[in-house]
Amino acid sequence: MSELINNSRNRVNELKKLILELHNGKNVQETSDKLKKAMGSVPYGEVVQAEEELIKDGLERDEILKFCDLHSEALKGSLDTTHAKQVPEGHPVDIFKCENKELEKLIHQIKHLFAEASTRLESESADDLIFKTRELFNSLMDIEKHYLRKENLVFPYMEKYNITGPPMVMWGKHDETRSFLKSSFSLFDEAVTVNVQSYLDFVDMMFNPTIKAIEEMIYKEENILFPMCMDTFTEIDWYEILRQSEDFGYCLYYPETKWRPAFAEGESAPVDSSERIRFETGSFTREELESVINTLPVDITFVDKDDKVRFFSNGKSRIFARPKAVLGRKVQFCHPPSSVHIVNQIVDDFKSGKQDSAKFWINMRGKFIHIAYYAVRNSANEYIGTVEVSQELDEYRNLTGERRILQYDN
Repeated sequence: MSELINNSRNRVNELKKLILELHNGKNVQETSDKLKKAMGSVPYGEVVQAEEELIKDGLERDEILKFCDLHSEALKGSLDTTHAKQVPEGHPVDIFKCENKELEKLIHQIKHLFAEASTRLESESADDLIFKTRELFNSLMDIEKHYLRKENLVFPYMEKYNITGPPMVMWGKHDETRSFLKSSFSLFDEAVTVNVQSYLDFVDMMFNPTIKAIEEMIYKEENILFPMCMDTFTEIDWYEILRQSEDFGYCLYYPETKWRPAFAEGESAPVDSSERIRFETGSFTREELESVINTLPVDITFVDKDDKVRFFSNGKSRIFARPKAVLGRKVQFCHPPSSVHIVNQIVDDFKSGKQDSAKFWINMRGKFIHIAYYAVRNSANEYIGTVEVSQELDEYRNLTGERRILQYDN
């Protein structure tokens, strides 16, 4: 096709021209058709180059931010990722992509609720739909960990290689999604009882824009950001990103396989399991401490002073399932909507010093479960977190008399 622009420099110039036409009000579909006719497919790196050059030419970053969704919409079907590098299993990019798959599954479930609402009468109750939507949006809040890892680990390396435009624009889009999520929860709080018409109004007003923003970001990551970073970053860069990723946690997914570059194959483990962790009343090796915690017949979960889940025990018979993806997540989003207000009250009362413990007991799947929350304070009596201790008590409730002679239970 002789009419196609084959020279990279000319393609970037044409792309810049088409982007500016979008900013001046040109129809997206018309621009997309023109782009395909002029260039056929566009290498992902040239999209980044075009936006970088437009910013250097004086186009405001806010202007790029405002129109970047139109850019990606016009480019859909034209981006060429055929030469993108293969991503090894457990690599930071592989982890991001696995998280995106989980987000897409969640979005599919949310869209199913939207579709179900459209089949009902407008005056019919939608209380069940708003409740289910809130539960799914609770899980969607896990995206914060995905975005924080990009902002704090990936973007600095992009800037190191003088790629400054995309991080700035993407961070702005992250904040936009955060704002959408926050506004969605304001609607949830107001929606005590809703009919179908009100629910669909919420969908149009905020729920749909939220998931659309997330979908757009997934597209930008998969087709532009990640391939470009794979081309640019060194293995040393990626390994450092991987080593720090655990500090931020993972989104709806936990990588069981961790990638190790060739240069790190002989590297010793970062923590010596034989080194003793010393306390005022004694010491443990890491292995001993972990084994003791997992041997105790209780579930233990620790939430730090910022309300983030930082640790949970991993005994053989957990009462409540805890995926590793919960680490780093706000505790408020680990509970069903109907109990979030109770979680908030407990945490607020612990932080203020009004209370030091809260206890509940429930019957669940034929078992009597005791759940206790304790405020954790340091030696200066400052609040540093909350520990949850859950235990099945049927065995103890049935005890009578005394046992003073050795007798094993198995």
